[in-house]
Amino acid sequence: MSGGSPPLGPGPEDAGPAPADPAPVASGPPAERDEPRRGGARQRRRYRRRRVLVAALGFVVLVVIAVVAFYEIEAHPFGGVGPQVIVSVSQGEPTDAVVGTLADKGVIGSSLAFRLNFLIHGTPSIEPGAYRFFKNQSFTAVRTVLSGGPDVFAVTVLPGYTLNEVANAVDDIPGHSGNVFDALTKSGAVHSPFEPAGSQNLEGLLGAGTYQVLPGETNTQLLTQMVTHFDQQAAAAGLTTASASALGMTPYEVIAAASIVQKEGYIVKNMGPVARVIYNRVAQGIPLQMDSTVLYSLGQDGGPVTPADEKLHSPYNTYLNKGLTPTPICIPSQAALAAAVSPTPGQWLFFVVVDKVGTEAFADTFAEQMANEQLAQSRGVG
Repeated sequence: MSGGSPPLGPGPEDAGPAPADPAPVASGPPAERDEPRRGGARQRRRYRRRRVLVAALGFVVLVVIAVVAFYEIEAHPFGGVGPQVIVSVSQGEPTDAVVGTLADKGVIGSSLAFRLNFLIHGTPSIEPGAYRFFKNQSFTAVRTVLSGGPDVFAVTVLPGYTLNEVANAVDDIPGHSGNVFDALTKSGAVHSPFEPAGSQNLEGLLGAGTYQVLPGETNTQLLTQMVTHFDQQAAAAGLTTASASALGMTPYEVIAAASIVQKEGYIVKNMGPVARVIYNRVAQGIPLQMDSTVLYSLGQDGGPVTPADEKLHSPYNTYLNKGLTPTPICIPSQAALAAAVSPTPGQWLFFVVVDKVGTEAFADTFAEQMANEQLAQSRGVG
């Protein structure tokens, strides 16, 4: 008899494939599982920050290099210095204003760069006065000039000045001597085309005006400028050999007459008639009797002339001597020169100041002159 009943289900051979194992279950806490991802993000952020920092540092370096290059180019400009420039600094003028003027006149290329120089080397003390610079000058050279103080000085020559008075004005210029200048005017080292042959006297032959005396300029250079300026003024007044001949004079004699006109006429409106009085008296052989000529011989400028002064033995005493003075007695203005070249027509032989403004009255006869003197006295100017 067989053993037992057959199995109800298939046997081992008939069994199907075993079911797949389930996916492994992650283990460990959640923070540990996210750590790799967060660590990579931090690394990326650090990298970006480093790149930004490097870029910013590079930009700063480029800016510094650009500023330094800009400063060096401005502080040491190419091409050498240019023409001379005179800059005047007024009392109390701010440093920034001075720097702006230097830039405006082309002495420096950039006021900003020059202010940087002040930050680096300190701000120099700038005294009021005039300074000589050159265009396109280095910052070092500009600072040297500013630190040295004013080096351009003005000398003013007024109409009516004598050579001695001009020398006194020159004596006020640092580095110049009035005595040396005065001796130079009489040395013949500088000539005027109006000087008579053999003369070495420049009295009355210097031009009125203001002259700038530059660093290193000599007395000879300054005197030459003054003589040249007078020549220009004389030409502008119409003084030529022909115009002098029309008056029966030489150009030098016209200048001598103009110098007396300068002293006796006082103001422009008097000068033409005063010139005519001089020429009328010379033509008639009457002594000029001009106080200014006597005062010149006394070395005085203005003041009363006494009866004793009128007897002074001097070629410049026109109470004793007829005709013009041997030389001009002062520097005539261009107006006085023009009056001497083209005197106002008239027959006058006398004049006197008749008001406090300086107006003069002119007379043909002595009787008219006496009446004018009484008018002057009545006005308190006699």
